[in-house]
Amino acid sequence: MASLAGWRFCPRCGSPLEVSAGRAECSSCGSISYAQSAAAASAFVVENGKVLLGRRAHEPDADRWDLLGGFLEEGEHPLAGLRRELLEETGLDVEPGEFLGSYLDTYGELGTTVLNLVFEARIVSGEMVAADDVAELRWFDLDGLPAREDLAFRWVSRFFDDLKSSAPA
Repeated sequence: MASLAGWRFCPRCGSPLEVSAGRAECSSCGSISYAQSAAAASAFVVENGKVLLGRRAHEPDADRWDLLGGFLEEGEHPLAGLRRELLEETGLDVEPGEFLGSYLDTYGELGTTVLNLVFEARIVSGEMVAADDVAELRWFDLDGLPAREDLAFRWVSRFFDDLKSSAPA
């Protein structure tokens, strides 16, 4: 219910809202608003057996390693958002590939539920530079990833666990 945490008044008529069980209902006009997950797209960029991760510059999870990507803008297609975020954060133009999975997690102090969509991505062009909300970019061996406590967000660890469990023996 975090996405409704600050809701007090109806966006339609301005009357007080009754917030409960993932919804906000106006007793005056009958308008109902529902808690919704935010959508994000992330890239699994691998070259020569190494994965590209970014160290977060800001909270939440500042100084921890994360897959690159971010929140989608309203109405934005996930692949377009992935390209935009990678260009903003790394200076790289990427070509998204295979869809690798979806991961639910919470974000920030309000605990906003986020649906993270992960895609393979191939670097097409650009000069790599940490920018926007990324403090550092680094290539990691797939068998030498940062420790779980050094990864941002629970979902990133789950993604790498899933990746390891699906890898051929």
